[in-house]
Amino acid sequence: MRRRPFVGAVALAAVVALSATACGSSGGGSSSGKETITIGFQGVLSGDNQQLGLNALYGIRTAVSEVNADASSPFELKLVESDDGGSPDQGPTAAQKLIDNSKVVAVVGPMFSGATKASEPAYTQAGLLSVSPSATNPSLTKLGFRTFYRVIAPDTVQGKAAADYLSDVLKARKVFSLDDKSDYGTGLSAALEAELKARGVALTHDGINPTKDYTSEATKIIAAAPDVLYYSGYYAELALLSKALKEKGFTGKIVSGDGSLDPQYVAQAGKAAAEGTYLTCPCGDANSDPNAAAFVASFKKVNNGAKPGTYSGEAYDATMALADVFKKLGKGADRESVLKAFGSVNLQGITKTVTFEPSGEVKGSNVFIYQVKNGSISVLGNTANLIRS
Repeated sequence: MRRRPFVGAVALAAVVALSATACGSSGGGSSSGKETITIGFQGVLSGDNQQLGLNALYGIRTAVSEVNADASSPFELKLVESDDGGSPDQGPTAAQKLIDNSKVVAVVGPMFSGATKASEPAYTQAGLLSVSPSATNPSLTKLGFRTFYRVIAPDTVQGKAAADYLSDVLKARKVFSLDDKSDYGTGLSAALEAELKARGVALTHDGINPTKDYTSEATKIIAAAPDVLYYSGYYAELALLSKALKEKGFTGKIVSGDGSLDPQYVAQAGKAAAEGTYLTCPCGDANSDPNAAAFVASFKKVNNGAKPGTYSGEAYDATMALADVFKKLGKGADRESVLKAFGSVNLQGITKTVTFEPSGEVKGSNVFIYQVKNGSISVLGNTANLIRS
């Protein structure tokens, strides 16, 4: 084993209803006579930024549906969900719910970096594998969590690529870097700022806890007269910040990271305030990728017509990687055997070939640039290609 130092009340009701039918028992039998293997999901299923969690949950459900529809599969998957609200305070309790369910042999999640950091000590102690589709804080693979893997690149990758794009393509000479003081936000802003400084870009840094009124922060940003504001945080807060900036007459460019990459940003900010915003993510857009057409069709079928969103593909790939391990282990897979085998995964996924470094980092990732145009988020391309062109 490797060791290393879009929705409202109706959709939430659907989540609860589907949860009730998703629970099962590993080692037991299904109606088909196959062995049942139970996996867990820990993520943000409530609160202002819940859509990111639902994106991932729907990706997992798509994978579970496909595995269970495959007549050649020797097992069926069952899913248990645990909501942590994206909060470090709720993370350990959400993790313990899955740990205490002895039938759960692996977990997809947690999602937000703060909740992940708070939850992983419990998973390590329990010997329960957790595979995050979205937690990007660089320190997470350096804290000695023995059971943690992630299928998304850390913010050392996204931050550098974002800084290069700001400098080379947007021609920014002065950047205001603002984070939300979370583990995610501070990790991304630190990586971004290190590269900006290396490139000689003038930099102003600030941090602000999530609030409902960004008027004073908008005034501070405008006074600094940056070419670009880069916000390291989540879409609900960026929406409020963007509205405040536009109301104050900000004329610079607004850029943010993967935590803001969701149509809910446009919906909450309003088309006028969101228009032109750039968004970075170490994730591509399955909806515009011809190679992901089958996944998109399957996703829509399973999730009542919903389209894949940020982290949907990563959550799907994490689940399929677990299924690949279960298949190779054969009957009677348990927490110990799954954890021991997972580091050797080599699976062609939707988002990338899923293989891991000894640290638990996924190998190989690209960072993409998106922009809000006419009220919709469009992918502009891979940062490396955009910088070269």
